[in-house]
Amino acid sequence: MNGAAILIVDDEAGIQQGCRRALEPHGYRVLSAYTLQEGGQKLEAGAVDLILLDLVLPDGSGFDLLRSILTGDPDAVVVVISGYATVEHAVEALKSGAYDFIAKPFTADMLLLTVKRGLERRELARETRRLKALEKDAASMVAVAREELERLDKFKQSFSLTTAFTLTVAHEFRAPLTALQSFLNLLYNGYVSPEKQKRFIEQAIERSQGLLDMVDDLLNLATAREEMSPRNRAMISLAESMEQAGILMQARAEEKGVSFSMQSMHRPAIEVNPEQMREVWINLISNAIKYTAAGGSVRVILEEREGWAVGTVEDTGIGIGPDEQERIFMEFYRSPRAREMETRGTGLGLALVKRIIDGYGGTVTVESTLNRGSRFRFRIPVADSSQTNTIPRPGSEVT
Repeated sequence: MNGAAILIVDDEAGIQQGCRRALEPHGYRVLSAYTLQEGGQKLEAGAVDLILLDLVLPDGSGFDLLRSILTGDPDAVVVVISGYATVEHAVEALKSGAYDFIAKPFTADMLLLTVKRGLERRELARETRRLKALEKDAASMVAVAREELERLDKFKQSFSLTTAFTLTVAHEFRAPLTALQSFLNLLYNGYVSPEKQKRFIEQAIERSQGLLDMVDDLLNLATAREEMSPRNRAMISLAESMEQAGILMQARAEEKGVSFSMQSMHRPAIEVNPEQMREVWINLISNAIKYTAAGGSVRVILEEREGWAVGTVEDTGIGIGPDEQERIFMEFYRSPRAREMETRGTGLGLALVKRIIDGYGGTVTVESTLNRGSRFRFRIPVADSSQTNTIPRPGSEVT
């Protein structure tokens, strides 16, 4: 591990110089201390990756510093070097927590080999600690998922959750959880080489994020009706809700190279839970961007027709086959082409959109042609005109 900091605590100038000549050409940064006190000061001053420690020093025993080092950092790698090499000394050093024991005089090759192995041991200890933290996070996510499934079970009667749906939920959770557990077991048991560990951890994080997304969507789906209660409703401008969501999605469209525009033909007022309407816009717009290739376009239009606020999100994406359009609003359904283009996704976004829009007395529909794009359109009753103002702004467009 080039660039690692090696601290030599030894009162012999010859040992200090010899270690420095052996280590520095290999990229190691060498620090020197000739007493216990000086060694302690160097350790406090900055990060040290490995310590070469003599047992007999002018101001005391190296065992005292060894115990102090390991108390502050249980993963510290200390190699004891001593001219009084006996089996008893070696056993005592290892029992006290030293990584290894080298008897003086030693060769440069022996020193380099011991240092290299010691640094590998420290890196493995750090990685193990990270993996344990990741495993703890994974266990926490599983607990959250279990709690949400229990919450869903409580809502089973009121929302007519069928046995098939429950089995589907279990199946959807099982696949990423099994993959996550496999990643952690491989890493924890040391079956993955150091150069591949980062990629495995990234995959584990990606899987755990997918689980969190699914938990969030399930929670939103389960509580959708409850969130529609009068106490959670407010009079809002649907145009403002659209624009707020559009600002969030604009960067995503630009990043993917997709043209994005919004047009408010009218600015109808509706009485809803503001957060739910934001979810409707974000789900529809993000799906349109997600399944549209670079160079394509996504267009969002809002208008008012005969007492209905009508929102349209149309794209030039991959499209949806006729036999799939009837299933697109079902929980967990994702078309094969959608899964192929975008592996991440819960299949709950459109189900949530439908549940919200239906709950407010509206409808949501889809028109689509394979390889030419899709048009999702929802309508929702406008609020009583005696209580609100509808502000027409034809041609108002944001791109």
